[in-house]
Amino acid sequence: MHTIQPEWQIMRDRLRLGWRGYAAAGVYAALVILVMLAARYQWSIGSVELANPYYLHNLTLIGINVILVASLNLVNGYLGEFAIGHAGFLAVGAYASSVVTLLFHQSFWVALPVGALAGAVVGYLIALPAFKTFGDYLAIVTLGFNMIIVNIIQNLEVIGGPRGWGGQPKMTSFWLVAVVAGLSLIILRNLVYSNYGRVWLAIRENEIAAEMMGVDVMRYKMIAFVIAAFFAGLAGALWAHYQQYIHPSSFTYLRTTDLLVMLYLGGMASLSGSVLGVTIMTVLLESLRGVLSQFNLAEWRMVISPLVLIVIMLTRPQGLMGNREFAFVPRREEVPRREPARG
Repeated sequence: MHTIQPEWQIMRDRLRLGWRGYAAAGVYAALVILVMLAARYQWSIGSVELANPYYLHNLTLIGINVILVASLNLVNGYLGEFAIGHAGFLAVGAYASSVVTLLFHQSFWVALPVGALAGAVVGYLIALPAFKTFGDYLAIVTLGFNMIIVNIIQNLEVIGGPRGWGGQPKMTSFWLVAVVAGLSLIILRNLVYSNYGRVWLAIRENEIAAEMMGVDVMRYKMIAFVIAAFFAGLAGALWAHYQQYIHPSSFTYLRTTDLLVMLYLGGMASLSGSVLGVTIMTVLLESLRGVLSQFNLAEWRMVISPLVLIVIMLTRPQGLMGNREFAFVPRREEVPRREPARG
């Protein structure tokens, strides 16, 4: 009797984290719990308060930006396209979730998936015409859609218009962002090491060859784009209910530029690089705020961001972790089918 390993078991083997991955997830969970306990019991080392609200605020923003940059990496890194309208999906998620909580008076737990799904739907509608182009043209198209989204928001008085919109309940916390960011990274990691991820890499390396091998290039591009928009919408919902105020100016191409700097600093096609780039840029800019404010030059810290991008492009265009991962996120080769068992 001959038996062949079922397809679902093959996919399960491909998507396993491995002992290092599970160990890293355990360490991540332990760090989150320690921060929560520090906040609860006001732990400190000497004069340094471990649960200082300022630290928790920045850790929360790092978590939200990790979701954004990792999802953008799906399109710009693994798929090899150049889209610069990610802030538009952030806006869609933020405003859609705010509509649910402020206008329809529904729970935040309803608004959170609505914001993510709204980002995915808008991403699908934008991907239809956007992927009829490629390269620099795709960047221009996505930038144009970002500007359209922002201008639509500015002209809708029901959601605040150019004045912005406030009053969202503060439902987002550090622990929630930590959990969502961790789950998002696991999901994205499994995606990029699945059959979908292999197809995206094939399209990135040679789109014509992939199409000749029977790959529906348009379909797989749209899948990556919609998934990235989904996570951007999710981040937008978290951000709106953390800041409790949203304004159209927060979602212009300048926001996408900040995400691109973090992405290219950390490295393309690297989830580890996404986390590293976000953390380094956030710590760098916040440190410069304190240093430069002593000379009344705090606003000049924003000059550092484009300078970092220029230096990266000239010295290390692949970024710090380009096409590489930390040891606890190993690349997995294709898992072969087992030989038929005889019995």
